[in-house]
Amino acid sequence: MKLSEFKKHLESVTSLNFIQTNGKVVPSHFHVTEVGQVNKHFIDCGGTVRDEKTVNFQLWEANDFDHRLAPQKLKDIIALSEKQLNLQDEEIEVEYQAETIGKFGLEFNGKDFVLTSKQTNCLASDKCGIPQEKLKISLADLSTNTEACCGPNSKCC
Repeated sequence: MKLSEFKKHLESVTSLNFIQTNGKVVPSHFHVTEVGQVNKHFIDCGGTVRDEKTVNFQLWEANDFDHRLAPQKLKDIIALSEKQLNLQDEEIEVEYQAETIGKFGLEFNGKDFVLTSKQTNCLASDKCGIPQEKLKISLADLSTNTEACCGPNSKCC
């Protein structure tokens, strides 16, 4: 979800709820400790130089159980970030503490914001020789070399 979509959805909610990938709700006393733009400049395994930009939200929860972040307060934080950081309309990546800091995508289900799993991928699979799809091989098509295998009566085991 891009930042512009997020801001549009903020207009329709009266409370901020984030749902984790396991279905659990992020506790309502969470804080948004960071809003920023992350610029990633890197080279992939095929030698291509790449630039990626994302808008980053960091969700954090503390033992401040009376804290509730209202949609308007988050709108204000985003507006300040747009002004001070020249925040661009990029895809949002959410950081949230799991066993380690997890990075998630973001969707909206009409009521709540939903953290989505992100996956790594080879960006240069055409240069690495990685097949696009897993090979489907029937076990019946595999050749067997009976001399190299232990037979039931070979007493090799």
